[in-house]
Amino acid sequence: MSKVNIYNFEGKVVGTEDLNAKVFEVAMKPELIHFVANGLMANKRQVSAHTKTRGEISGGGKKPWKQKGTGRARQGSIRSPLWRGGGIVFGPRSNRNFKIKINRKTKQTALNMVLSDKVRENALVILENFDLPEGKTKSFVKMVKMLPMIGKKVLLVFPDKKDNLRRASQNLTFVKQENLEEVNLLDVLNSDTVLTTMEAVKFWQKNR
Repeated sequence: MSKVNIYNFEGKVVGTEDLNAKVFEVAMKPELIHFVANGLMANKRQVSAHTKTRGEISGGGKKPWKQKGTGRARQGSIRSPLWRGGGIVFGPRSNRNFKIKINRKTKQTALNMVLSDKVRENALVILENFDLPEGKTKSFVKMVKMLPMIGKKVLLVFPDKKDNLRRASQNLTFVKQENLEEVNLLDVLNSDTVLTTMEAVKFWQKNR
């Protein structure tokens, strides 16, 4: 069974906690991680590109010229795709659907895999609480320097609303703030260190 250290704001170990092997000792399956990551990115995708067909463009109700006798090719509407300013054939449409269905259990299993990987790399850092005395950026940076952080990107997971810590870290480019219920696979994958409290660990173990 894996164990995790619990730190205070001075970077000192104030305790240890056993971790549930069903959540924090899950073997990696790259194909599952890839599927869930692709699905989450696809589900976040917003379709904005949209072209109009000839039936959606205004004007063009009158025939440009008569059918015969002009020596020119016959034309029925200036909104034909053959004309500049006319409709677009096979262009991108805003009703395209890129959604991918991801089962809740599959999503949770993938999250457990990447959390297990963070534990193996000692990149899951647990604080005894988030009650930072001062809500200043300087105080937060000082605290981070005392903790065993891995890499530069920090995912700060809030079990509940803590104004001081949020305010102290919100202006730092290397920190991403996320509420516990909203943390997903991409958040953990894109971070070097996950910084949270035992409340988050208990939540993940309860919702395995």
